[in-house]
Amino acid sequence: MEYTVYKERLKQLKCAVIIPTYNNEKTIKKVVDSVKDYCDDVIVVNDGSTDHTSVILGEYSGIQYISYKENKGKGYALLTGLRYATEKGFDYAITLDSDGQHFADDIPTFIDRIEKKPGSILIGARNLRADNMPGKNTFANKFSNFWYKIETGNTLQDTQSGFRLYPLKLIKGIHLLTRKYEFEVEIIVRAAWKGINVENVPINVYYPPKEERVSHFRPLRDFTRISILNTFLVIYALLFYYPWKCLKFLTKENIKKVIKEQIINNKESNMRLSMSIGWGIFCGIIPIWGYQMIFAAISAHILKLNKVIALMFSNISIPPMIPFILYGSMKIGYVIYPSDTKISFDNITFESAYTSLFQYIVGSILLAIVSGLALFILSYLVLAIIRKK
Repeated sequence: MEYTVYKERLKQLKCAVIIPTYNNEKTIKKVVDSVKDYCDDVIVVNDGSTDHTSVILGEYSGIQYISYKENKGKGYALLTGLRYATEKGFDYAITLDSDGQHFADDIPTFIDRIEKKPGSILIGARNLRADNMPGKNTFANKFSNFWYKIETGNTLQDTQSGFRLYPLKLIKGIHLLTRKYEFEVEIIVRAAWKGINVENVPINVYYPPKEERVSHFRPLRDFTRISILNTFLVIYALLFYYPWKCLKFLTKENIKKVIKEQIINNKESNMRLSMSIGWGIFCGIIPIWGYQMIFAAISAHILKLNKVIALMFSNISIPPMIPFILYGSMKIGYVIYPSDTKISFDNITFESAYTSLFQYIVGSILLAIVSGLALFILSYLVLAIIRKK
């Protein structure tokens, strides 16, 4: 009776279960049978198995079976299954591995959470201290968790578990570059960038003894691929995602809220708040384009300044202000180191700044110092007046 209830809830959610498999003849039948207790819509993707997996799956009549001859990687198999489920009209898909480490009994955990938080990506969080847990898995997961936080600003306990629930309509437009093991890292990073809620749910996990364990993970090759992916994602996050996120935050309402909470009603001293403003302006002008906000946040933390204020004022380098900052930097640099190059506001671009790189660097540093000091003094005087009471 309990199984029937969960089957009905999955139907109401329009949720299928996808099982990618490659050479798991010893465990695939047990996994499929246990999943079928909870779900009638089971999609198995045979990723070019060369053992008896195809024969075993060919005996089933109650599953949707996708198979191809060449092994193309777990990411490709998952993407194939996700696309197939989307085409069949499903709204959600639960994925789990076919090596027997996941328990179908945890499917209700995903159902309960997604009914409370629809549209989320749910990742099963494994107990990393479980018996027989391979040491390389623990290290790889902590490594992946660290880079996920750097790339998205969010924290997860487990970013590598293959037991997941995906909202198919929300991830449909996400463009992915990878097709191997790193696929599961890339999709949650890009989903977080898109604003999709990504969170963990607790699951049980079984790791068989080493002599019985079947793993297709190739430590050197696959870890290298994941490292290359993380390098790309970090660079993209620093150059595009975080600047875009900050610009999106800078609405009139948010600015008013920050000024009221972080400045007007803040219990910190006028001196500390003014220094935070001046430092933010300085960080926003110095010539480290793409890293100014990151530098502002980290340096403000080290200097024990208000990080929110410093980060907000470092956004002075928004697109409308960039030509003025470049022009001012070049003008100041020209005064200190005159040249035959004519400085005109009409031809100020990053390219023109590059041709006079030394002038621009010296000028921008001086402009940052002068502007930071000016805003520090001005803000201190203003705060002394408006916060006098």
